[in-house]
Formats: sequence, structure tokens, C-alpha cells
Amino acid sequence: MKSSQYVSYLLHTFGNFTATHLANHSAGVSHDSVSDFLRQSRITPRSLWRMAQPFIDDGPESCLILDDSVQDKRYSRFIELVKHQYSGAVPGLVRGICIVNLVHSNDGAYFPIDYRIYDPLSDGKTKNDHFREMFIRALSDKNIKANTVLFFFFYSSADNLKLIHRSGLRFITTLKNNRRVSPSKETGYVGLEDLTWDETALKHGILVRLKEVPFPIHLFKIVAPNGHIDWVITNNPDLNLTTSVVKSSNAARWQIEEMHREIKQLTGIAKCQSRKGRAQRNHIACAYQAYLALKAQAIEKSKTVYAVKHALLEDFFCHVFANPKIP
Repeated sequence: MKSSQYVSYLLHTFGNFTATHLANHSAGVSHDSVSDFLRQSRITPRSLWRMAQPFIDDGPESCLILDDSVQDKRYSRFIELVKHQYSGAVPGLVRGICIVNLVHSNDGAYFPIDYRIYDPLSDGKTKNDHFREMFIRALSDKNIKANTVLFFFFYSSADNLKLIHRSGLRFITTLKNNRRVSPSKETGYVGLEDLTWDETALKHGILVRLKEVPFPIHLFKIVAPNGHIDWVITNNPDLNLTTSVVKSSNAARWQIEEMHREIKQLTGIAKCQSRKGRAQRNHIACAYQAYLALKAQAIEKSKTVYAVKHALLEDFFCHVFANPKIP
């Protein structure tokens, strides 16, 4: 069994992503050959970058987006890598496999370029460790030229902010409501909701300090129509920077959520039933390759990845409707 066969299966099947289903619909492929491929292969995240690189339109105007996604396996009891963890899709605790993703985005086109499976029992690494490792390798190994890094508040630790700032890049992220900032030496550290916002501050933000961060932070208060408040920060100290510009830049973060939804719905990334962790890792790696193939077709044909996937059934439907199997 070759990896290209397995990736093709993930691309062309719907709903049932199992070794039995693949074996039943492939000449010369047995259930054991599929299981052996998943258990014995070693496909790493580096393969994702090799495939994605030709499609990356990189430059200072592009950005990197980082976030994690939980592959829901709530009914699994004996699958390695599965643990209880928080999922925003539920929301709440769910049994699943967590993947920390790095996405490259430019002018609305976004591609996953790296990922890490969160498994602290095997490597002792936290999600923030994976965050920093992927960021460093994006600059050193992949030579990414993006000038902006976007991520959610879970990753807005002082260590992450300092790393990005030392690297000469701009970050845009959010703060949890319980974070404390210092607008001046006189006031000291106060809660976000205790800050005073006049018209100028609402338009251009305010400079504050965060604990353990040795440089000023530009803080913006973004209020949604329903009253929800996002506390957005950046290391861009330009006092002429406006809230509307920061809001627009920050909105690009949601492209990684779109990627999470697409890869789950179209490639069966969470559907592998193999118990071994190595099999799960190989299945996930193949799912990313399948997703990139869909993205490439979508760009070539100016369609969405959903349209590309569903178009695979068009010839079948036309044939069946013209020649119904059940009279």
C-alpha cells in the first residue's frame, strides 16, 4: 500500500474513512495492507511543507496564523494520543487528539504549512512549546518572510510575545478578560475593564505594559454589535494606528478556523479507528496532504474546496439518475 493510494482514498470517499471500507472498494488492497501501512510508515509534518511550498505567495505583507484544533474522538477508549481536553467546537471537555497548526495567509489565500500533535506524555511539550518551535522553524528552515503573526489569547504568554518581538515581527492577538495591564506607573496594574476609554483611545488604542514583557503594548478595545468586547494587543507602537485597521487585521485569524472546519469535514482527519499512535499520526499526515490537493484544485478552478469535493459525485449522480439501479 502506498501513501498516494491512501491520500487518494481520503480525497474521494465520503463519510466512511476506515481500512475495511478502503479494502472493500480497492482491487488488490486488503484490510491488513492498509493497517500495516498506517502502523509502519513514518510520515512527518515536513511532508506538508514540501507540498504546500509551491502554492505559498510569501512576502512581508503575508501573515502567519497559529491555533489548535481537537479531533473529536469522544467514543474512543483505547486509541493512543486521545485525552480529555478543551474543544471550542463543543464547547467544553471532550476526548480527542489535539493538533497545533501553523497557517500561512496572503490576500485571502491560506494554507497549512506545519502542525504538531499535542502529546505531552510522549514528548513533554506544552502547546506553547509547539507554538514556539513551529514559529522558529518557519523563519529559520522555511525562510518565511511574513511580517505579522496572528493567534488567539491562549498563546499570548509573555514568552511567546517576547519571542515574536525579538524576531522583528509584529503580533496581533487578544487578551483574556482577567489579564492585568499598566497604563502608567502611577496607576500600576489594573483590570482591563477598569481602564478609562475616551474617544481618542477608542479610535487609536492606548499604550500599556504587561507583566514580564519589557516593551510597550498597544491595546485596543473592540466592541461587537452584541456588546462582546475583544481586547486586542499588538507590539506596533504607532499611535496613528487605528482600531479599524487592527480589527481588520485581527479578523484574518478566523481563516485558521475555516481551515479546521474544512479539513475535518472533507478529509476524515478525525475518523481513523486505528488504536496505535503511529497509525493516527500517519492518517493525520495523509489528511493534510489530501486537504492540500483539494486546495490546489480549488484555486485552479476558482471554486471552494467543498465544491471540488462534491463535484466528484456529479458523474455518478448523472449516471444513476439516467440508469436507476432500483426501478
